[in-house]
Amino acid sequence: MPLSEQEIIRRENLQKIIDAGVNPYPAEMFTKNTTSKEIKENFDVDQNNFQDVVIAGRLMQKRIMGKASFAEIMDSAGRIQIYVNRDEICPGEDKTLYNTIFKKLLDIGDFIGVRGHAFYTQTGTLSIHVKELTVLSKALRPLPIVKTDAEGKVHDAFTDPEQRYRMRYVDLVVNPQVKEVFRKRSRIISAMRRFFDDKGWLEVETPVLQSIHGGAAARPFQTHHNTLDMPFYLRIANELYLKKLIVGGFEGVYEIGKMFRNEGMDRTHNPEFTSMEIYVAYKDYIWMMEMVEQCLEYIAQAVNGSTKVTYDGHEIDFAGPYERLSMYQSIEKHTGKDISHLDEKALRSLCKEMHIEVDDSMGRGKLIDEIFGEKVEKHLIQPTYITDYPIEMTPLAKKHRSQDGLVERFELFVNGKEIANAYSELNDPLDQRQRFEDQIKLAERGDDEAMVLDEDFLRSLEFGMPPTSGLGIGIDRLTMLLTGQHSIQDVLFFPQMKAEKK
Repeated sequence: MPLSEQEIIRRENLQKIIDAGVNPYPAEMFTKNTTSKEIKENFDVDQNNFQDVVIAGRLMQKRIMGKASFAEIMDSAGRIQIYVNRDEICPGEDKTLYNTIFKKLLDIGDFIGVRGHAFYTQTGTLSIHVKELTVLSKALRPLPIVKTDAEGKVHDAFTDPEQRYRMRYVDLVVNPQVKEVFRKRSRIISAMRRFFDDKGWLEVETPVLQSIHGGAAARPFQTHHNTLDMPFYLRIANELYLKKLIVGGFEGVYEIGKMFRNEGMDRTHNPEFTSMEIYVAYKDYIWMMEMVEQCLEYIAQAVNGSTKVTYDGHEIDFAGPYERLSMYQSIEKHTGKDISHLDEKALRSLCKEMHIEVDDSMGRGKLIDEIFGEKVEKHLIQPTYITDYPIEMTPLAKKHRSQDGLVERFELFVNGKEIANAYSELNDPLDQRQRFEDQIKLAERGDDEAMVLDEDFLRSLEFGMPPTSGLGIGIDRLTMLLTGQHSIQDVLFFPQMKAEKK
């Protein structure tokens, strides 16, 4: 690929720096002792502090003024101005470091390190008076520089979504507000982990490569294990492994990790996503609803200092209790139709009447799910539990304690999207085997998301699993809500992309 004019100039500058006897990529460690943020928040003229400052960062602006110049460097915490005087950083006769390298050969985006002291300029700008300057890394490509004119209009902003997601490393540099989204994402996961750890539940790791893709209704990614000469799948869920640990005697286990589903991509779906699943013995789905309310309220407070967030113009409050509606109740509320007693044929006719697209592979559960997705989800703005699902929709949940044909399951919806899914877990091995066999029949009809029969999981249940409640939370969608982002790609550092056109 041919080089641009700027790239050619930077390579020439690189060689000139080397010719001047300066290594543009030194191996020695550069030890910082503070950050731009610490200086800005704590510098006090009267205390005369920060008089031996060592920081490093990208050169983001440079204003040459004869033998003295001003520049801005950006570290991980922000930007700060530096003042560079030729005679102070080059005390002898050799002024090459300033006259040639700093003035002419250092470009925007290069990394430098400086030692000096903090002070205020005559215009009142907090700056670092540089005594020593070190070249740390030469950038060979120019950054897209955002410019703001006198009227406040922004030009040359790095805003194209495809470029931002493909070159996230550039996005993070020129759009520093993006960093805060990912800092909050980290705090969300930390707060969730802290909440569970304080309860005494154990964080574990389970296989990502699985010989059977179980635990959810989804299409898997498939690969081949050469040594074992057998197919493997990237996990679509970790549910069955975590339940085996409950069988093994742990009373509370959870895992935060990547799941993979070979399905479509849109603003709320990515084929690789982060999920948390937790299983607690001797609990049920009613207890789990209360726990989820406590957990999400705790996380929202830890991340944003409030249980309330504004999203799509709605003020959403994560403080409990949340509204609870059964699946059938929610459909009747928003369609006026009581579907609780309809069979597959009647449901198919109703979908046609409602102009909902379905196909012959869909059984009763899938048809109900399509009606719910089309007619109900968009109305669930405040945190709402949809409970008591038809048994056909949930092969891994326990039958309802008082209502035939239903299971003890809930999903939590916020702003029209599901962010959590929970069951009173099915621990009857005979019932579980029958549910798996029913799924096999759906697969034979062409349902490529139907679950497969897992003999090892059934064997583990036959050794006995205590009553258990399980929960999954989508970390990416939760992060979108708590950071105000409207695309899942905006909360993933490196979302999947189409191959780049050369």
